[in-house]
Amino acid sequence: MQWIIATGNVHKVEEFESLLHGLPVELHSAEVCGGMPPVVEDGTSFVANAHKKAAALQRVAPPGAWILADDSGLEVDALEGAPGVYSARYAGPQASDAQNVAKLLDALQEVPVAERGARFRCVLCLIDPDGWVTHYAGACEGQIAKGSSGAAGFGYDPVFIPAGYPQSFAELGDVVKSQLSHRAQAVAAMRAVLEGLELADA
Repeated sequence: MQWIIATGNVHKVEEFESLLHGLPVELHSAEVCGGMPPVVEDGTSFVANAHKKAAALQRVAPPGAWILADDSGLEVDALEGAPGVYSARYAGPQASDAQNVAKLLDALQEVPVAERGARFRCVLCLIDPDGWVTHYAGACEGQIAKGSSGAAGFGYDPVFIPAGYPQSFAELGDVVKSQLSHRAQAVAAMRAVLEGLELADA
């Protein structure tokens, strides 16, 4: 089965290749369709934005392809779920990871450790060749640290401490993160359904 991921990011495709190992799928980035079409991610939920990206790519994809898109972000309890769908642009439309992290830490400056609960959340949108749409969700619980630590990872990884660990995602590294991550949990949910439908034998 040919799957096209709604991204031009080679590293994200490699991550999905690892997470989908064992399934008879041939993964490609949106570059096989001439690049990812412009998408205004103005949905108010991860589901809405993931679906918008998948639908946009489906319109330019070759017949018979499966389309997979994801949307994800950080939810902080003390901020009533923010930054949420605005995670990538929390400090502004062109904000860097460092600027987003700085704004988050500033917003939580007076919040005690016990009240800094948070989670990374991911929603996948899968569209099959017949146009059938399904969604799969995953989350990784944890809390926000008082400061950044670690050099690995990206985004909010340096300030996110997953439940059960004393280190941040940026300190734990990609191997551990790939086992705990919100995207890994969402892919696991999707795999369970696909394997249950015996699509793995297609």
